[in-house]
Amino acid sequence: MAEAAAFAEAYHCDAQSLEDSDTLAVPVESFLSVLAANPELALDWAAKLARGLQAARRRAEIRTIRTVGGRLDAWLETGGAVPAKGRWQDLAAELGVSREALYRELASRRS
Repeated sequence: MAEAAAFAEAYHCDAQSLEDSDTLAVPVESFLSVLAANPELALDWAAKLARGLQAARRRAEIRTIRTVGGRLDAWLETGGAVPAKGRWQDLAAELGVSREALYRELASRRS
C-alpha cells in the first residue's frame, strides 16, 4: 500500500478500506532482501511502480482540462468508466470537480 516506504527513513501513510479486507505487514528488510534475490520480481515491481507513475501523470493531465465534460471525456478515453450511481462522488474527486458539477454533466449526457 505504501511502496515509497520501502526506501524512506520514515514514512507516514494510512489507508482506508471501503469493505472488509485482510492485510499483511512485511518488514522492509525482508521485502528488500526478496527483491535483491529475485530479479524477475524486482522487474515486475519496477513495472508496477512505473504504471503507478503513468497513472498519476494521466490524472494530473486530466485535471488541467478546463471543463467538467472535457475531464470526463479524457477519463473515459483512458479506460476509466462511470461507476454505479452511489460512487459518482468518488469519480468527482478523481476528476477534481464538485459532485454537483459532475452530476449535471452526467445528467446532460443522459438527455
